[in-house]
Amino acid sequence: MGRVTGRRQTGRGRARRAAVSALGGAAVLVSLLAPAGRGTAPVADAVPAFPAVNYAVAVDESASLTPDDMKAEKAAAARIALGDVSSDSHVTVYGFAAAESADQRAVDPVCPRTALDAAGRETIDTCVGRLRGRKKDEGTGTDFPSAIRQGVHDLTDGTDPSQPRVLFLLTDGKLDVTGSPAYGDPAHRTAEGERQLKQELANAAAHGVQVWPLGFGADPDKQQLDRMAAGGYQKGCVALPSAAPKAHKVSGSKDIGSTLEEIFAAAHCLRHEQGPSKRPPATLDIGISPLATVGSIVVDKGDPAVKITYYDPRGNKVPTHGTYEKSGFELAGGSGTVEALKVVDPLPGTWKVKAEAPEGHRSLPVAVSVLWQGELRGALTADPPSPQAGEKVTVTMRLQTREGYEIKDPRDYAGLRVAGRLTGAGLTPQTLNLTDDGTRPDRTAGDGFFTGTVQVPGSARGTLKVSATLTASGLKADTRDLGIDVAPGPPPVTAPLDLPAADVHPGATVTGTLDVHNSSTTAHTLHLSVADVRSGLLSVSPATVTLAPGESGTRKVSIEVAPAGVFGDRLGDGLSLAATVEVTDATDGNRALAASPLSLRVTPEPGIWDQYWWAFVIAAVVLVLLVLAAVAWSRLRRRRRDPYGLKLHLVSEDGDLLYEHKAGRGNKKQWYEFAIAEAHRNPRLEKRNHGGPYAVRRNPEGGAVLRRQGGRTPLRAGSRVALTERLYLQLGEDTHPGGTQHRSTTAPTPGDGGTGGAYGDYL
Repeated sequence: MGRVTGRRQTGRGRARRAAVSALGGAAVLVSLLAPAGRGTAPVADAVPAFPAVNYAVAVDESASLTPDDMKAEKAAAARIALGDVSSDSHVTVYGFAAAESADQRAVDPVCPRTALDAAGRETIDTCVGRLRGRKKDEGTGTDFPSAIRQGVHDLTDGTDPSQPRVLFLLTDGKLDVTGSPAYGDPAHRTAEGERQLKQELANAAAHGVQVWPLGFGADPDKQQLDRMAAGGYQKGCVALPSAAPKAHKVSGSKDIGSTLEEIFAAAHCLRHEQGPSKRPPATLDIGISPLATVGSIVVDKGDPAVKITYYDPRGNKVPTHGTYEKSGFELAGGSGTVEALKVVDPLPGTWKVKAEAPEGHRSLPVAVSVLWQGELRGALTADPPSPQAGEKVTVTMRLQTREGYEIKDPRDYAGLRVAGRLTGAGLTPQTLNLTDDGTRPDRTAGDGFFTGTVQVPGSARGTLKVSATLTASGLKADTRDLGIDVAPGPPPVTAPLDLPAADVHPGATVTGTLDVHNSSTTAHTLHLSVADVRSGLLSVSPATVTLAPGESGTRKVSIEVAPAGVFGDRLGDGLSLAATVEVTDATDGNRALAASPLSLRVTPEPGIWDQYWWAFVIAAVVLVLLVLAAVAWSRLRRRRRDPYGLKLHLVSEDGDLLYEHKAGRGNKKQWYEFAIAEAHRNPRLEKRNHGGPYAVRRNPEGGAVLRRQGGRTPLRAGSRVALTERLYLQLGEDTHPGGTQHRSTTAPTPGDGGTGGAYGDYL
């Protein structure tokens, strides 16, 4: 069967300051080991439990380290030892140097085996402070065999062998037992020390104790550190090179935090991702993978006065303790210079860390990183599902979360290996090479489908088993088994299933086709079901198909997506849902006929805007056009009523022109107000700004309108209307607004606002 895939949405400065910073952040390194649960049931297995860890911290107190190096070691020891872990986890911290007289001891216990609950963390915080550099009369050499012997004892005495055992060795790597009588003759003490060191490392390996050396000092012995890392237990939390113990050099005090986080992540199969660094006030982004089931956002504040606020990918401020939106939160180290927010079932995406600080506390940068652990599941299919002997079978392992969501980003499963195996009666076990590199039979590189082929031997019979194991650092290993029946011959019924990839909303239905062919003389009943996805997210209809003898044809198959409420807040902006739709022949002993992968991109039902945005846009455009039209009409209306340029003639009852006046601009309502001045001696028209007895404005239909006491009167060019008993207003030739004023040749000398002359005692 072909694959069906969906689209993817989807310098700190001085050692003292660094030591204080590191002491406050020990919660970071072990906070991810507490058992965690999920509110939603997984696809196949129970709620995951993250195992506790037993570890010891050995701190070099010899004279080869400076006081600043000693401070840095103490800071590192505290950062390793303190944290929020389950009550099943334990830690031991001790210093070591050398026993150079009968009253001296090579090992200096400071923190006995302590459970890392809330009370234990307080105890560890106090006892780590008792580590110190040895004085000359206290034995100042470096006895590695005794240090490792002590660590193995502490990690194996009465502890659960199924829990990880890790010894962190903080030293400059320089063996010095020349002053230790326990190593025999002075001339041979160094050789004897090397021999016993090799012996103690072998003992550590035999008891499952990993040794992770951290190199301190100006020039740590890298070769010695490497030998100690390679001499202990080499099988890490997963069978990957990244989980094997390695030596690390701490490049200065400022490097303690990031170095320890990387080591701790490797030793305990956690993912470590470094984020940005900025001076406060600032907002820093850090991403959490959709695979993460528990994570810890680590903030190196530098200054304890810096206040940190956390926001999830949806912009919600989250609490530092308790639960919110199905996620659990717990803050460790909040009052120190380094703090860590542990999140169980974190919402995947980009988280924001807001750093604020008062004046005088903003000189040091704030750095953010994340440690997380998660689960990755595989869905295993074979094509054909029931091969014949001698036939080639294509085996595919599709990556997905344990709830059935697709994982398409290769960064989420970087370093992953898929190991496959075919076993069964009549064949020698065969290894399956499953890859996602785009080389046939794999179709596309980096799409989360690991594919390989295997040929079923001719001697094979019965039911064979295909097993495939996903292994990746930071991800819980997952093994899937698939039974395939060797068909004695061509099956009587074939039923290839074709299901399209689709973008859908909750509650939607996707339709595919089932091409059926029954070559037998009996009826067959086929069963259809959905696998490799959380129960209730998808359903198939019909669940049963009955074929008549000899029937061939096409049947429609519908995949129904659950309502939005079933997905809950995990739906967010959308998710890629992966499943396998299986078809079996119940009449033929439940023979597998088809196993078709299905990829669906499920996004929330669009709101009114998303559905009818075009209507809103059209309405907005129409509204804008109406507003523009109204404005234009208003402007035109005002323009058509603007009295500017009207020629107002003051005439006698005999029709003689006494005064010509050109109207100016009107008021807000376009009225030009005027009055008659010196009506009895030298009559003329004068403009009035407010309250004139007369007013004119243009008539949109032509001419003008005179407003006076008693009403309004229309005026045409050449017509006149009485203003007083002997004076009349006559409208001269109309001039459009902005036109040129034409002075009458008979008009007298200009007066106020127009032209006029002396008429004696005309009235």
